Amino acid sequence: MLTVYNTLTKSKEEFHPINDGKVNMYVCGPTVYNYIHIGNARSIVAFDVIRRYLEYRGYEVNFVSNFTDVDDKIIKRSQEEGITSRQVADKYIAAYYEDIDKLNVKRATLNPRVLENIDAIIEFVQDLVDKDYAYVVDGDVYYRARSFSSYGKLSDQSIDDLRIGASERVSADEQGKKEDSVDFALWKAAKAGEPSWDSPWGAGRPGWHIECSVMSTRYLADTLDIHGGGADLVFPHHENERAQSEARTGKTFVNYWLHNGFVTMGDDGEKMSKSLGNFVLAHDLLKEVDPTIVRFFLASAHYRAPLKFSHSNLEEAQRNLERLQTAHDNINYRLQDAKESLADDEKHLGELQAMDEHFIQVMDDDFNVPNALTVIYEALKRINIYMEAPQVSQAVLKAYDQQLSQWLAIIGIEFQEASILDSEVQALIEERDQARLDKDYDRSDAIRQELLDQGIILDDTPQGTRWRRSK
Repeated sequence: MLTVYNTLTKSKEEFHPINDGKVNMYVCGPTVYNYIHIGNARSIVAFDVIRRYLEYRGYEVNFVSNFTDVDDKIIKRSQEEGITSRQVADKYIAAYYEDIDKLNVKRATLNPRVLENIDAIIEFVQDLVDKDYAYVVDGDVYYRARSFSSYGKLSDQSIDDLRIGASERVSADEQGKKEDSVDFALWKAAKAGEPSWDSPWGAGRPGWHIECSVMSTRYLADTLDIHGGGADLVFPHHENERAQSEARTGKTFVNYWLHNGFVTMGDDGEKMSKSLGNFVLAHDLLKEVDPTIVRFFLASAHYRAPLKFSHSNLEEAQRNLERLQTAHDNINYRLQDAKESLADDEKHLGELQAMDEHFIQVMDDDFNVPNALTVIYEALKRINIYMEAPQVSQAVLKAYDQQLSQWLAIIGIEFQEASILDSEVQALIEERDQARLDKDYDRSDAIRQELLDQGIILDDTPQGTRWRRSK
């Protein structure tokens, strides 16, 4: 039985979707004013793994992740670059797709944009005003946080403690407007030079939190199975989403709240963020490091655990990937002389099935990728030992290769197929054998080196020349 850690209840719970076999999942996407950094990419990859595992378990996942393309930071960037806010958003949305494609992240079922949902946002805010959950002051609309009885439950804070912190963050524009410092903006009155839209309260634009409430409920349902995002979004963003959504619908907004841990920098474990200025842009890193290595690094930790970014950790990810790729290559090498089947196939296939059951068991425990990798490495060890036997079975080799491929696909890793074909290798080996017979050792050595450059190692044995891939 799949269990997930629910941030709202602070406990693991059995996962039961609203509709059997189907999962409605919403994950907060980027504010598109810059390239994503590795901390953003970690969240994107973490929920991609969760989605992939749900699909592996047979669920149909309707996965929605938004683009925040109306925001103060976008407006500031548009002023700096001398282009419109929409042009800024379009530029960084294109860059986002470029980066996640390199990281082998599955495209969302839908990526809605705020610009496409302004009318729906206005309607949502008006409902909250009509129900007295919100009030209008000089063209701004604020949500009454105290009107929602369980406000603060998601972030495990009392509203009075939140009020003390909020009183220190009231902007100059909000001074004297809020009934309570913990109240938050649903709609902001227009300012000169900023994009705005007509509304019942005057020209203005949406607040940040209302945007995700509108897009998640509009494109999925009033009640979501899963809502995800980084741990930094628990408060205020998700706390406010929950309050305004349940106020409008009168229904539970989300059944399971999932949050990923931070990517940290340095020995002191400081969170990576643009605001702290200690970030590494994924766009830049993916030009320097093989994207498959970056993907494996980001996916290998448990999604709720912090993840330390360092080049040594990237190098460890590379070494582990090479182990996996080598096993795949060697399986294909041994298939050349493997028997179609052997008497002990049932034993080996039974062991593999047991490992798959163990893999599912550990992944069912809140998507525990580190423990799943332990299962994968155990399978790797067993198939490597098996391949040392004088006789091996095609059925066993193919079953292991297929299972490893399926497991790694959940983590978002795909085996690389060789750039040189087996038939080409064999032709060069035959040419080398003839060169040796002709005592043309220069040509023989040249062929050995040519194959080595392609990652092919030749072994001269009493039974003839054998070859294997080194990586």
